[in-house]
Amino acid sequence: MSAIIDFLNTIFWGYVLIYGLLAVGVYFTFRLGFLQIRHFPEFIRVVTRAPETDASGITPFQALCTSLASRVGTGNLAGVAVAMTLGGPGALFWMWIVAALGMATAYAESTLAQLFKVRGQTGEFRGGPAFYIARGLNAPWAAVIFAVCLLLVFGFVFNAVQANSIAEAMNGAFGVPKLGVGAAVALLSAVVIFGGIKAIARWAEYVVPFMAVAYLGVAAYVIIANITEVPAAFMLIFKSAFGLDQAAGGIAGAMLNGVKRGLFSNEAGMGSAPNIAAAATPNPHHPSSQGMVQALGVFIDTILICTATGIMILLSGALVPGGALTGTPLTQAALTAEIGAAGHTFIAVAIFFFAWTSVLGNYSYAENALVYLGLDNRAGLTIARLGLLAMVIWGSYESAATVFNAADASMGLMASINLVAICLLSPLVVKLTRDYFTQNRSGSPVFDPAAYPELDGMIDAEIWKLPVSRPAD
Repeated sequence: MSAIIDFLNTIFWGYVLIYGLLAVGVYFTFRLGFLQIRHFPEFIRVVTRAPETDASGITPFQALCTSLASRVGTGNLAGVAVAMTLGGPGALFWMWIVAALGMATAYAESTLAQLFKVRGQTGEFRGGPAFYIARGLNAPWAAVIFAVCLLLVFGFVFNAVQANSIAEAMNGAFGVPKLGVGAAVALLSAVVIFGGIKAIARWAEYVVPFMAVAYLGVAAYVIIANITEVPAAFMLIFKSAFGLDQAAGGIAGAMLNGVKRGLFSNEAGMGSAPNIAAAATPNPHHPSSQGMVQALGVFIDTILICTATGIMILLSGALVPGGALTGTPLTQAALTAEIGAAGHTFIAVAIFFFAWTSVLGNYSYAENALVYLGLDNRAGLTIARLGLLAMVIWGSYESAATVFNAADASMGLMASINLVAICLLSPLVVKLTRDYFTQNRSGSPVFDPAAYPELDGMIDAEIWKLPVSRPAD
């Protein structure tokens, strides 16, 4: 069995997804006229507008924070360090390229998720790739495969991985027993996830901005303290990215490791973030606006937070070609060199927040899979939540490579299905985008199902009736 899983991972992550995710990012970037560059200010506006007063959904800002809770994890700390160790400083440049392309992909998949959203058994908005695959492409069999993979990966296994990172960090920094850390994380998680999607969104709305601002604040301090060295650091990134600094590993190593880390970090095209995008009540009242919110999430994850990690490592001088330090220890060494012993503790605390919020964000995605599979009743939700808590405790002291490899294979299959789906539905994404910006020139865009006769019977037109009360922008 392990040989089959390894083979599937080689196919998915060595060929299909690395090139597929890049190709789809390039495709949507050109098909949408470089939307992520030309209309970036609109991405900011749709997040900062006053939310609609519709109790069925969460706010766009909550949706952004919840997706960031999942996106921003230990990979932003350890993964960046690994990529730079293997590929040199230039890996950071290729992460930027992947993020820029991924913003278009993230926009496309989350726009579709908004369009095809439904109401769950409790009346709240639900949706995601499983819904647009089943309704938009009339392929319920593929939607079931996607939903099962999503539930397995984000509902269970990935949370064990995050718990393992937390336990290692807390044990290393403070000597806390790993099992005790797992129990504490499980208890904290239970308090939130048993409140459902809205409770997760409310926690994310406060915790995620706090952790992101704190991390970026420390990075800003390091940059200011070394301001005279910053130009040289960026020059080294560019030189290494194009193989002009051979000590860093050359262009092949920089590109390969930067692309892989960028794809794994921002999740654009994976089909994960659209699940929370569908739960939002957008403002403007148009599917495209929530696509822009999630595209902004890719920017924050990679361009801001991953870059912060990379720059701190470079300015500290802790990155040594061929050196033994990599991953979290390298990031800790870098910050310790800049702010003293507190750096080691800060990274341990950052890992706690980054990984714990990932557990919450991951569960919010899994709950949408339960909705599609018809398991969003009390028994189904309770079993899923208890299963997640058990995986958190187990993962805090156990690391089973076969289980984690199986999750990677499942995620590879899930992402492959999603990429095919959004490409097949791309004409619809283009039409929605043109509709949004045509209306935006003269007022606030509003989605009118009547203008899309091709969607008759595929979407819930009742959902797209304007809320009774609309606050001023």
